[in-house]
Amino acid sequence: MIYYNIRSLREDNDWTQQYVADYLNINRRTYSAYETGVNSMTPETLIQLAELYHTSVDYLLGLTKERSPYPR
Repeated sequence: MIYYNIRSLREDNDWTQQYVADYLNINRRTYSAYETGVNSMTPETLIQLAELYHTSVDYLLGLTKERSPYPR
């Protein structure tokens, strides 16, 4: 699965792949493989990224175009 929005979100924040990988406590190559769809993410990783980018998992997965997170 390709996570179309995680690369654009990272670039919008001017963050490197290494920065996001460090946040997730993973190797940069692993994170790069997420962006290209070589590796699939665990639900936990998707949640961490949604929290980092202040968005929803649905947005990361391309299921919605609404970037704002769901209200709690």
